[in-house]
Amino acid sequence: MMLMDFKLSCVLFDLDGTLVDTAPDLIACFNQALQLHQLPTVEAASVKPYISFGAMAMIKAKVGEQLAEQQQAELLETMLDLYQNNIAVHSVFFDGIADTLAMIEAAGLKWGVVTNKRERFTKPLMQALQLTDRAACIISGDTTANPKPHPEPMLTACQHAGVQPEQCVYIGDASHDIIAGKAAQMKTLAAVYGYLKPTDTPETWGADALIASPQQLSAWIQSALCR
Repeated sequence: MMLMDFKLSCVLFDLDGTLVDTAPDLIACFNQALQLHQLPTVEAASVKPYISFGAMAMIKAKVGEQLAEQQQAELLETMLDLYQNNIAVHSVFFDGIADTLAMIEAAGLKWGVVTNKRERFTKPLMQALQLTDRAACIISGDTTANPKPHPEPMLTACQHAGVQPEQCVYIGDASHDIIAGKAAQMKTLAAVYGYLKPTDTPETWGADALIASPQQLSAWIQSALCR
């Protein structure tokens, strides 16, 4: 971990699977949508690894072979409508994230969110968790023309937060998070406590460190500040 010339000003988070455990609400809405379309429900553990890739990825992974594209689209619309109305029923911070955010703020650092989640879901979720006014930037999957792994949302986040990319660290639980952060010249951290697939190999993503818990993230940030 090369931090000798690194001046940390801002910590940027992926949302689902990194900052917030949204799986309970997403999976509940997925299963409710499946029931409404007369399809069998799925086990939470089998679909959770696909959450970071979006609702359609969840659908394709579990019932894609059973449904035509039009049926998949209809199922997706049902699921997203349900989710919009149940955005934060069971979603909570990962254990330790509240303390990490408090530590970041106490250190005088900025923090923000860069997610591929659409704004129609990102904004109400952030509001429900009382994070909107605390975040220096909130960039959704449709805020910019290109979502992650393109660096555009990362660079837009820096503009909103008033920081330089080289002074940021980005943490996410999918390879496209690390690709986007590296392309924007940020430090990157892989949240291996998130929604990884069994076939994922985060040690090959090129992140500056693998983070097994929010507590370990806090330690990494403190080491960057106290080098």
